[in-house]
Amino acid sequence: MGKVIKRVSEESSVLASLAFPLIVVNSDNFVSYVNIAFEHFLEKGKISIIGYSLEQIFNEHSPIISLVNQAKMSGYSVFEHDVDVSSRLGISTKASVHVSPLLDDKDKVVLVFHLHGAAKQMEKQLVHRGAARSVTAMGAMLAHEIKNPLAGIRGAAQLLESIVDTGDRGLAELIKEETDRICNLVDRMSVFGDDGPIRREETNIHEVLDRVQALAKAEFSDSIIFETKFDPSLPMILANKDQLIQVFLNLVKNSVEAISEENGKIIFETAFKRGVSFATLGSRKKVYIPLLVSVTDNGSGIPEDLQANLFDPFVSTKAGGTGLGLALVGKIVHDHGGVVEFDTDGNGTTFRLYFPIVDHSILEEV
Repeated sequence: MGKVIKRVSEESSVLASLAFPLIVVNSDNFVSYVNIAFEHFLEKGKISIIGYSLEQIFNEHSPIISLVNQAKMSGYSVFEHDVDVSSRLGISTKASVHVSPLLDDKDKVVLVFHLHGAAKQMEKQLVHRGAARSVTAMGAMLAHEIKNPLAGIRGAAQLLESIVDTGDRGLAELIKEETDRICNLVDRMSVFGDDGPIRREETNIHEVLDRVQALAKAEFSDSIIFETKFDPSLPMILANKDQLIQVFLNLVKNSVEAISEENGKIIFETAFKRGVSFATLGSRKKVYIPLLVSVTDNGSGIPEDLQANLFDPFVSTKAGGTGLGLALVGKIVHDHGGVVEFDTDGNGTTFRLYFPIVDHSILEEV
């Protein structure tokens, strides 16, 4: 008995120390445990929370209740983005909610609220997508209105280079180089153009990642270690293979640039996350995105002042960067009906990309 009491006490201590708001509810959806972070979240002491039902804390129509019942019935974890967690106690906000049945008591579930994680990333990415699409029109205009006169400027610089003194030829060369740089920037922006629906077909995500890894090894094999942790049972996704290769090459390039040590490492990992979904704007329809691909590096991380706008065009972590790589990543992933988010600190960065799958009957088996 003493060992059991000690184990429960240790588990409670661990739960209490977690930074995420967390509660445990019993078979009747009454709260049996609450950690300190959840008390701070509701701005109420546990005496006002423990022993109360979810309906009393949130409301009878709260989506949280539906998620809890779903987790109990299926026996699997459920993770949903952008959930309304408004409470009767005065809190009005949204968060990502992770609901998991307890291993030793399936009638009880743990609810973890991610207030600053994927839910906010989802909301930001909708803005990022709009920003990327605004670049579409601007890129088309630049291609027509700027590239033509730039060609004239470059031609004039070439003529000057052939007639000026040797000491001044460097200036003519500088004009040509800067003209070429602007033309290249305009060309890169043209990839944001919308030419209608993208051409997609059933695709094995591991074939995409194998190709990316082969290309990356050919370019960075001397300095970077590549590892894979693949789930071989993953279903197919509906995708444009070439575009996804571009997405993961951009992420790998960012990772390589963030790694400064000789023992740099990049890890590709895939998994099936049953229950991961988000609600589309203006609709209650859920979009299930259970296929997860993550790219992790052990670099220096992303500066804090850039994290909020990382997927915006022209935001770059490196001097001289154009900041279009991650904007393109965000656009392509969204065009595929997916979501991209990231975690970063001084020890490295992980980008997580969630995609819908072709065979939705897999989700209905539980």
